[in-house]
Amino acid sequence: MAAETSAAPVSGNLTIDLGTDTGPFHGGASGTLYGLYGDGVPSRNAVEGMYVRTVSTKAQDGTQHPGADALEILRPFVEAGGKDVYVYMTDIYRGFPYEWPGDTGAERLADFTARVRRQVEQVLTLGAYKSHVVYVPFNEPEGNMFGTGEWSYDQVSWRTDPGHYFTAWRDIYRLIKELDPGARIAGPNTCLLYDEVRGFLEFAKAEDVLPDVITWHELTSPDEIRTSVAKYRALERELGIGPLPVNINEYAHNYHLSVPGQMIQWIAAIEESKVDGDMAYWNIDGNLNDSVVEANKGNGQWWLFNAYGQFTGNTVRVTAPHPNVQYTLQGVAVLDRAKRQARVLLGGAGGSADVVFEHVDSEVFGTTVHVRLLEIPWTGQVGASAQPLRLADHELPVVEGKVTLRLVGLEAMSAYQVILSPGGEGAVALSPSVGWRRSYQAEDAAYIGDGHSLNGPEGSPSDVDKFAGSTGYHVGGLRTGSDGVLVFSVEVPRDGTYDVSVFANSHNLADAVREQGPTNVFLRVDGSHPQELRLPLGYKWAVWGHTDTRVELTAGAHTITLAAEDPDLGVTRGDAVVDRLGLALRDDQVTAPALYDAEFAVLGGGARVDYAQRGASGPGVAVLPRGGTATFWVHAADDGEATVTIDRIGLGEGELTINGENVGMVGEVDRGIAGGGDMGIAGGDDMEIVERSYVPLFLASGINKITIAGTSDRLVLDRLQVGPSRGLLPTSTHPAEEGTTTGSARVTGAHTFATGGKAVDGIGGGAANALTLTVTAERAGRHALTIRYSNGEQAPATHYNPDPVCRHADIAVNGAAPQRVLFPTTFHFNNFHDLSVPVTLDQGTNTLTFTADELPDHDGHSRNQYGQRSAYAPVIDRVTVTRLA
Repeated sequence: MAAETSAAPVSGNLTIDLGTDTGPFHGGASGTLYGLYGDGVPSRNAVEGMYVRTVSTKAQDGTQHPGADALEILRPFVEAGGKDVYVYMTDIYRGFPYEWPGDTGAERLADFTARVRRQVEQVLTLGAYKSHVVYVPFNEPEGNMFGTGEWSYDQVSWRTDPGHYFTAWRDIYRLIKELDPGARIAGPNTCLLYDEVRGFLEFAKAEDVLPDVITWHELTSPDEIRTSVAKYRALERELGIGPLPVNINEYAHNYHLSVPGQMIQWIAAIEESKVDGDMAYWNIDGNLNDSVVEANKGNGQWWLFNAYGQFTGNTVRVTAPHPNVQYTLQGVAVLDRAKRQARVLLGGAGGSADVVFEHVDSEVFGTTVHVRLLEIPWTGQVGASAQPLRLADHELPVVEGKVTLRLVGLEAMSAYQVILSPGGEGAVALSPSVGWRRSYQAEDAAYIGDGHSLNGPEGSPSDVDKFAGSTGYHVGGLRTGSDGVLVFSVEVPRDGTYDVSVFANSHNLADAVREQGPTNVFLRVDGSHPQELRLPLGYKWAVWGHTDTRVELTAGAHTITLAAEDPDLGVTRGDAVVDRLGLALRDDQVTAPALYDAEFAVLGGGARVDYAQRGASGPGVAVLPRGGTATFWVHAADDGEATVTIDRIGLGEGELTINGENVGMVGEVDRGIAGGGDMGIAGGDDMEIVERSYVPLFLASGINKITIAGTSDRLVLDRLQVGPSRGLLPTSTHPAEEGTTTGSARVTGAHTFATGGKAVDGIGGGAANALTLTVTAERAGRHALTIRYSNGEQAPATHYNPDPVCRHADIAVNGAAPQRVLFPTTFHFNNFHDLSVPVTLDQGTNTLTFTADELPDHDGHSRNQYGQRSAYAPVIDRVTVTRLA
């Protein structure tokens, strides 16, 4: 992928008309159906940084799926910036279609009515949080309660005879409003915006039971979003109602979800329509619809929504090469005149295109613009992603109000962001994040030995229920008992260290995978330097993640092999499929600290961007008054210490927080921070001195929120840099088997991928079954516990959604009240992940006690009867203790 100036169109123009305002930025596409399991899964960072606006989820204590209980996710969701929780009241029931009890329709409706009453009474206990609840009385009524199936009211579709449905809607609506006069109610929540919805609206208007929010599902295509919203708005005008808020609370298919180049097409349509939308729930809950890996790592889709959520100002008109046509280049753009920035997200097609900015106002941008181009690549459904890649950073002249950026080598699965800001102040152009990269498809590789299979096609525009892959085909054969070798012929431009990413998958419930968990294979370069790799597990076949390593290569041709047996290292156990192999050169730019410019950060409290500051690393700086804030969303590959460098111009002061933890001051008290500060001369006699502070911080693996708040009258922030550890934070590691176990908790050697082959299992089922570890702290204060754990528990599912269960641990420090921590699935009890938890430790010796027990329902007495609330903590391998700062 490259960018350059252009004088003529290539395969098509994406035109950004900065002179045509289409309304305030709405941000409605970042909604989720069943995307939150509970507090911590996903992490609050993951929720806040994705700017999730709405969530649709099950009724409290519903038996439809594990987790995602409305009243349990409500508070953490709102505290992470969320707006509304849409409660699917029907999901109190098991099954889909819903298995509501009763021999007649009247009996079934009576049971449901009683359950609705209890749900509303629960909400009435929430205090101020109640205002964030939206009730959804019926879900897809034409295929469920008022359809033609076994579990319907009378086996007659309401689309044929709406009488029973309309009466039920009226009576349930009035019951909710009677109990909660301020309630908001959403509907009709049909699969599509059927023509019969007109009759529903006419009835609802006549009976004074119109929904407060209009909802339906668009499991169609992005072009139907625009068409359906326009159709609905026309209905409102004809019927004399509204305009009402709209939430398209299920959108997109398996083929689209996780793929930035696909999802940008949906985002563009939803944003243009100024409605809300919730991504559909096809797989597991608690991962924001295939956006979050583990609890706190974002994949490519997460970073797309992170970029979308940081839009400010007003949207402007975007004209695509093929307007409103799916699987073509589409985009969405905003102009923030106060910030003097235009931002564009685009994607959906490979090849090349011109991005043409028209009506570039010289009063906003001047006569030269600074252009930053970023790529948000697809990294798989369960493959974590670093921050977006910087592809280009340069300045272009504005010619007759126009700037044209030619993009070549576009990847159809990637999304791209262009940020336009004023230039001409001497900003130094930054190099691309990666010097060279290439992908090699598994189906193009040679295969030696037995067991080979070419699998596919997977998802495609004509088969959107299946998952996306880099080509739709993948290769199997590396499994237990095989002698197969997958041979990739590669060629690299120069000597160096190369990142290798193997995009692969093992289905966690496949027979050959159940025994060991992660499938192990063996990598060699030119027949030498063997490495054992463990390939990613997923909840189904063709759910892609990536396993990463590094190799040393000389310039020229090489052979990289993945084998099921190795003479030095052993044999494969399991069964894996491989999608592709990726190579990227780790040159000096890649090993340098990651850069986060303050002028592109999230600003609040009166902070502003200044483009006239000489000596800045980019086109501008952020100027923070007292109380002003700049927030950076920062990626960390692993849990542990990182060196965060804060560059500022002048001597302003600020307060630094990391993931909500206050860790000290930046400014004249730098002398008190380990590492101190130094000064860098930016260059030139008229340039100011850059003050540089080095702060060792504990970063959680994945997504971190770093905020600097001004504590002086003026703090000029240039950028953050995030680099490797300098070993300044005290750290100690404590194997679980060295702790004290009581009751059924026990040390076991059954988990071969635990450290040293030993871990502690059986914690939970009551406080008597516990693990206690003794740890030490050099100083009192806040520390991170990085817990290496496994959790393969999965509840019986009623339909297509796998239902993994989050286990929890109640962690007590020095006998104090325990902190409850949720641990997401690792897809197998022999597959270990890390989860970091902040705690306060005393100086010297501390005890950590892990217990667990099954949580009751909201009433405090009844219990879930389908194995959806675990009584146990995860298997614990070890705990690493690190000072936060």
